[in-house]
Amino acid sequence: MSPAPAPAPDQPRQVLLVTGLAGAGKSTVLAALEDLGWETIDNFPVRLLKRLVTMPDEARAPLAIGFDSRTRGFVPSDVIALVKDLSQRSDIALGFLFLDCSGGELERRFNETRRRHPMADGRPVLEGIAAERELLEPLRRWAEVMIDTTALTGNDLQARVRELFAPADSAAALTLTLSSFGFARGMPPLADLVFDMRFLDNPHWVPALRKQTGQDPAVGEHIARDPAFAEAFARIRDLLLLLLPRYAAQGKPYVHVAFGCTGGRHRSVYTAECMAEALREAGFSPTVRHRNLGSRATDAVERDRR
Repeated sequence: MSPAPAPAPDQPRQVLLVTGLAGAGKSTVLAALEDLGWETIDNFPVRLLKRLVTMPDEARAPLAIGFDSRTRGFVPSDVIALVKDLSQRSDIALGFLFLDCSGGELERRFNETRRRHPMADGRPVLEGIAAERELLEPLRRWAEVMIDTTALTGNDLQARVRELFAPADSAAALTLTLSSFGFARGMPPLADLVFDMRFLDNPHWVPALRKQTGQDPAVGEHIARDPAFAEAFARIRDLLLLLLPRYAAQGKPYVHVAFGCTGGRHRSVYTAECMAEALREAGFSPTVRHRNLGSRATDAVERDRR
């Protein structure tokens, strides 16, 4: 996953305080932010928060700090005072996220995981939840963003975090690989999308092009002259431009798109190179890999090419 962009030296550092009821999903939120490139810290002592937030940091990556009633030194009034103090600073862009959830759903979660509620102290779970809700109410009122996780699955909550905090450019949150391969040596086992380019005219049957690859201009010109290439390429490009942002929105960090031909040296190579250029123009940063370039293992099947 690409790291979240650090602010320019003259821009404030983004800091997000994450709190809420125990069992409401704080760990899930912090994990989702970490996947987006944030630095995350959980249950950091409250008395040290100001020192942590204001200490010099050359990377200045966005920072998310989780805390709740279990955090050492946790006193809601102290947290509110800290928020007021940090909000006055021009070098910090402070956000405050509160995670809420219904008592019945929290009781179900604690019973399902067989965990003790931190404020139950020998009492029924619902009494501990009620006590914590009363304790945290001042923070709930102060929070800029509140997410009610009662009806949310873990995946739903992660998606909500991405909606709120992912970079504006969804391409930045996706690690994209384009590859070429030869069907003669088997399909790549971990590809998410595979496109078979064997419908294109094969440069292998042109003696002057046989030993060249799809990275050579003459081979590219030959493939591009095929009447089917331009329309097929445009449709595949448009499909990827539709799907890739959707993959990113669903939190898929890696996408591998593979282009295949018989030997993996001509048609698939040229298509992968052209597609990488088209996707770069659309704001993506693909890595291009050619599995079979330089390999002689396909020579034995050259006679089977069409």
